[in-house]
Amino acid sequence: MVGQVKDAGRAIGKTGDEGIDGIIKEDVLGLDMIYLQAKGWKVDSTVSRPDIQGFVGSLVGKKASKGIFITTAKFSKEARVYTETIDKRVILIDAQELTNLMFKYNVGVSDEEAYTIKKIDLDFFEE
Repeated sequence: MVGQVKDAGRAIGKTGDEGIDGIIKEDVLGLDMIYLQAKGWKVDSTVSRPDIQGFVGSLVGKKASKGIFITTAKFSKEARVYTETIDKRVILIDAQELTNLMFKYNVGVSDEEAYTIKKIDLDFFEE
């Protein structure tokens, strides 16, 4: 199919995954890869700079330049600042951003109610 890469993404997270939970191929040949780390933590928890540094270490081990760290918690200010100072491109997605993306792209959500808003059709009443 046009616009699709076979095996474009796969989950690999398990014991011995070296800090990588998934991989996304950006092209057909797999020349450009994005590595994922996902952490399901309590909403009031905070992912700190050392957690991000560990993930960046995993990227170095894979000779990768891009990564996404997703959490159901939030990131500390130090973690966010750290990602801006390194040569790796690391995107941080916290619980709020994850929720926004799920709603925007209709992933993992379903419609519960729909409303129709009516307005007067003035053309109907014109002579």
